[in-house]
Amino acid sequence: MELITEYIKPELIVVAVVLYIVGIGLKKTTVVKDKWIPVILGTAGILLCGIWVFANGPVGSGREAALAVFTTIVQGVLAAGASTYVNQILKQLKKEE
Repeated sequence: MELITEYIKPELIVVAVVLYIVGIGLKKTTVVKDKWIPVILGTAGILLCGIWVFANGPVGSGREAALAVFTTIVQGVLAAGASTYVNQILKQLKKEE
């Protein structure tokens, strides 16, 4: 987990927590099939990180806009990955072998 959190901006760790909670909620519903949960979490992560990135950085030039989009996608995917990773660790720890 430390390896993942090295790459996620500290301000965006909260996105991983939010996505974990959203994932638990989606898992408990019958509306969404399990196979779609990672896609939904990835998309939500990118959207949430995008809001933060564009609200906190200048986007005056094309270069800044490209960097903001890149940061948004990478941070969103990493946050979704971290939430899924934590979920899988907790699942595996509960298993009896």
